[in-house]
Amino acid sequence: MTVQLVALCFDANDPLGLARFWAEALRWDVGDETGDVVSLVPTDGTRFQIDFGLVAEPKGAWANRLHLDLTTTSLGDQTDTVERLIELGGRHIDIGQGADERHVVLADPEGNEFCIIEPTNNFLSSCGRLGSITCDGTREVGYFWSAALGWPLVWDRDDETAIRSPDLTGPMITWGGGPLNPKPAKNRLHLDIAPPAEGDQRAEVDRLISLGARRVDVGQGDVDWVVMADPDDNEFCVLTPR
Repeated sequence: MTVQLVALCFDANDPLGLARFWAEALRWDVGDETGDVVSLVPTDGTRFQIDFGLVAEPKGAWANRLHLDLTTTSLGDQTDTVERLIELGGRHIDIGQGADERHVVLADPEGNEFCIIEPTNNFLSSCGRLGSITCDGTREVGYFWSAALGWPLVWDRDDETAIRSPDLTGPMITWGGGPLNPKPAKNRLHLDIAPPAEGDQRAEVDRLISLGARRVDVGQGDVDWVVMADPDDNEFCVLTPR
């Protein structure tokens, strides 16, 4: 049995404000706007949501290990998207990309990096607006997540891997090989996964450990989910069946 991807989660100092920014970026809808967690509801067939959960700590100066790649349909769409997101609080940043790169690197209002991909990028051309959850990570961690989610590899070449849901809907999850960005603290972005309704949380945790994951303590206290780290030390949560 495999687990299902339930949510991509952001740590946020202003969950509602960040959710509204990403709703505009992705063209998704904001769900319940009350409480310490604000969710985005997909409008494009993606089968997981994006959650923004309140934390006190601001983002550190180091680059996130996970970021989003957003697709565009034309050069005009790319330009308009960049201009609109800067109006909403985004900004251009330099993470070492070359001057000849055709994608545009931005940071959201809380400093989380993301890319606006050029329309000629054929690799993501079959995806919707959310093209990829893009990760620093080794080839082996791509194999881990393929086995964990039951998503097939759609790319495995030159130390880079990518997986996508079996019906080829929604975004890819990609890993670009080493070296990994430093990780002085827990990631600001992580995945929430869960067994299906008839599944068993403990059995899934044991299976994930057999694949190379481990339990970790990030100060979660007494909760009904299990915090783990993948083989590259990136945190994720195993929720109760649903």
